[in-house]
Amino acid sequence: MSGDAGEPGPAVRDIDLVRVRYVDAEGVEHLVRLEEAADVPFEDGQMVRSIPSHRDQGHMPGHYWVAKWGDLVDYESVLESKWLTLLDFDLQVTAFVTQPLEFDAIDARGAWLHTPDVFARRRDGSVLLLDVKNPELRDDPKVRLQEERTRRTCERLGWDYAMVSEPSGQRWVNIDLLSSARRPLQLGADLVPRLLELAREPVEIGELMRFMEFPDLARGVLYHLMWHQRIVTDLDRPLREATLVRTAKEALT
Repeated sequence: MSGDAGEPGPAVRDIDLVRVRYVDAEGVEHLVRLEEAADVPFEDGQMVRSIPSHRDQGHMPGHYWVAKWGDLVDYESVLESKWLTLLDFDLQVTAFVTQPLEFDAIDARGAWLHTPDVFARRRDGSVLLLDVKNPELRDDPKVRLQEERTRRTCERLGWDYAMVSEPSGQRWVNIDLLSSARRPLQLGADLVPRLLELAREPVEIGELMRFMEFPDLARGVLYHLMWHQRIVTDLDRPLREATLVRTAKEALT
């Protein structure tokens, strides 16, 4: 993922100067003081750098289709695409963009540049900035310094920041499964009202499928509704035939 020009060393205590470079929706490049960056709608802009793609590189770039607004977002690695999936599923996230900005800074350790991986805007207007790192690199002193510098810079902006690696746990397994059904329905749209009605009260997935004339088709529609969280369940547990699902209150209004 994106790198850092600083040398490893003690924790950074002071940040003397930070500027932010970004490209707006019209393709115009800007360089502003950190204080000005807090109000910039980075989610509407363009990528500040292109993602390299060449033979024998250590990661696989690609394009993620975002269900929230029906368009493609570039990613730098399969690992990064997993975090885009999680952001796409998160109802509190309204927009996100990759390679959104570059920090151009000088601190007690010297000059440094860094392009974070993902900028996400939440429904309440708050910001989450993510760096996605191979877990094998997390203990690298340069990576730790990059994390410290970026975190402190985000604190000045009032943004949340996280350096993340491989998503883990049953929740990711389930969301990954449901993501296969995130695209608009081409078949089975007529089953939506019935599934929503039958799941007004908690019902097992297997029982719900027994009400369906074409259960294989209905299961795909169910997963689509679960991805869009119109039908919900406890995603921290494995999805089984005995899993209880129910229609979200918002889907009944």
